[in-house]
Amino acid sequence: MLNLIKRDVILQKRQLLLFIPFILVFILLGAPPVLIFLVASIFIPFNTYAYDEKVETNILLNSLPYTRTEIIASRYLGAIVYMILSIGVTSLALLAFNKHFTVSDIAIGSGLFLLFAALTFPLFQIFKQGYITTVILISFILLTWISRPIALYMNEHLTTIIDFVDNTSVTVLYTGATFFIMLIYIISWGITHIIYQRKAF
Repeated sequence: MLNLIKRDVILQKRQLLLFIPFILVFILLGAPPVLIFLVASIFIPFNTYAYDEKVETNILLNSLPYTRTEIIASRYLGAIVYMILSIGVTSLALLAFNKHFTVSDIAIGSGLFLLFAALTFPLFQIFKQGYITTVILISFILLTWISRPIALYMNEHLTTIIDFVDNTSVTVLYTGATFFIMLIYIISWGITHIIYQRKAF
């Protein structure tokens, strides 16, 4: 299974050359650190799915001595590994440009990535190849664009929830969010596994 995770890096050697310039664009544009960590985490896993859509890699993978369980596990575990590596590289880039960020920025960015991955990974198995990557990228851009108006709306109209969050300790909030995201990620893994087991290639 480790070889399956390494395969993603080997196949993306050219795309990985764009990784640092891609992140630097966001840094130089003054994007919030949370968004930079989120975008950096998305880069490798979603490039892998985009590549696999073009060359129909699943047919090849299923001809190799790997079980379908291992193939899906490599996607979900690989996403976590690449997220950690991406956060490390992004942190160094932010430090090099004297851009301030906190552990909270890393935690929120990684949490949003895991949540986004959990919601989208099953879609790659459900929808027809060749379209889903485009749909997901457009959805990500739209969600990023409307997130600020949604936050402002919540601050104005959902005061009870805001007050509850304000009165809850940071430790409880982060612990609760961590368990919630982990649960969603595990459920997503299970759903994707079931769908992939039943697919014909």
